[in-house]
Amino acid sequence: MERPVQDSRTVADVDRREDTFTMFVRENQDRIRHALAAGFGVEVGHDAAEEALVYAWQHWDEVVGMRNPAGYVYRVGHRLAQKMARRRSIPVSFPEVGTVNPIVVEPGLPAALASLSARQRSVVVTVHGYGLSQREAAELLGISRSSVQRHLDRGLAKLRESLGVADD
Repeated sequence: MERPVQDSRTVADVDRREDTFTMFVRENQDRIRHALAAGFGVEVGHDAAEEALVYAWQHWDEVVGMRNPAGYVYRVGHRLAQKMARRRSIPVSFPEVGTVNPIVVEPGLPAALASLSARQRSVVVTVHGYGLSQREAAELLGISRSSVQRHLDRGLAKLRESLGVADD
C-alpha cells in the first residue's frame, strides 16, 4: 500500500507528475527559451523562460491538461519578459557574431534583428534560426499560422532593407 504524500495523491501520483513535467521540459525548454530570447534578448528571454517553467511546475496539474501546454508556458514567459524588460530597461541585445558559433554570420544581423518588433523577431528567429515550421511556430507562440506568415514576411523585408540585401 502506498503512503499518501499530500491530499489524496500517492507517491506514484507524485512520481508520474514529476515524470511528465521532466519530459515536457526536455521536449520544450529549448524552444521556449529560444523564442523568448529572440523576442527580448538572451538575458531577459532566458530568465523569463526559467521563471515560466517554475510557474508551470507549480501549476502542472492544470497546465498538463491544456491543449497546448508549451504555448501556454511561452505566453507566461512572454508576459514575464515584458515586465522584466520594462523593469530592467535593458535594450534587446544578442551575442556578438564572433562569440556565437564558428559559422559565418552577417556582422550587421544582431543590430538588424534588434530593430524588429518583438513579435517579428520571435517569428523570424523561431522559423529561420531554429528551424521550426510555421505551424510549429504558430503553436508555440500562440498565434495563427497566418499571423506567423505576416510577421515573417514583414520581418524578413525589414531585415533585407536593413542589411541591404535584394529579395531573390
